[in-house]
Amino acid sequence: MSKPYQSVIIDDEPIARERLTRLLLEFPEVFKVIDTAGNGIEALEKIQKYQPDLIFLDIEMPGLNGFEVLEQLEKIPLVIFCTAYDQYSLQAFETLSLDYLLKPVRKERLEKTISKLKHVSQNLSQASIKTLFAEFNKAEKQEPITSLTIREADRIQFIKLEDIIYFESSDKYVNVHTHAKKHLYDQSLNYLEKQLPSNFVRIQRGLILNKDYILEVHKYFNSRYAFKMKDNKSTQLNSGRSYKEELDRWLKS
Repeated sequence: MSKPYQSVIIDDEPIARERLTRLLLEFPEVFKVIDTAGNGIEALEKIQKYQPDLIFLDIEMPGLNGFEVLEQLEKIPLVIFCTAYDQYSLQAFETLSLDYLLKPVRKERLEKTISKLKHVSQNLSQASIKTLFAEFNKAEKQEPITSLTIREADRIQFIKLEDIIYFESSDKYVNVHTHAKKHLYDQSLNYLEKQLPSNFVRIQRGLILNKDYILEVHKYFNSRYAFKMKDNKSTQLNSGRSYKEELDRWLKS
C-alpha cells in the first residue's frame, strides 16, 4: 500500500465516531480520516463528495440505515461494518464484506482488519448487500439478553438484569446502578435499549429504568414525570418531555 486509505467514519453516535477516529489516528500509515457522518443522508453526501477508498459504516442509523446507504451508491468503496451485534450469524459480514467490527472497537481487533486489508481488492455487490441485510435481520430477532458482561480492570463480571435498577448515560460510558454498587459499561444506551426485555423503559435520552424497581410515579412540571425508585437512596429520576406520549401509553396500560 503506497498511501493511507482515504476513510470516512459513519455512525449516529458522536462518542462512537470520536472513539474510532482516535483509534485510527494510531495507524496513520494505513488510514486517513477525511470526514465523518452522523446519519445515512449525511453519509451519502460525504461519500459522493469525497469518493473515499474506505468507509467505516454503522448499520442502524436514523434516516437511512447502512444497507440503504450502500444500495444508493453507484460505486461502493471498501466497507468495514461497525455493529454492536455480537451474533454468530454475522459471520457472513466477513465473507461478503471486508470485515465487521464490534462496538466498542478495540485496537487488537482493528489490527486484524488491517492485516485483511492487504489481501482485499473487490467491492460489495448489490446482491451481497441484500444477503448481509437478511443476516442482520436474523441476528436482530435473537432473544433479549438476561445479563450484562462488565469488564472491570483485569476481571469480567456478569450482572443479572433483574439486579439492575437503572441505566444512566455518563460521558462516554453508561452507569449501571445496582443495590450493591455502580458499574461502568462501555456500550451506548441506544444499544442497550434494543437488547433489553420489556420490563425496562426509557424515560429520557440518558435514562432507562427497570420497571420492577419503580416505587412511585408523580406528575412533574413541563409535562414530565418523576419516578421514585426502590433503592437505598429512594432516588428520584425525571423523564424528558419528548418521552411523554410513550410514557402516557405505558402508564395507562
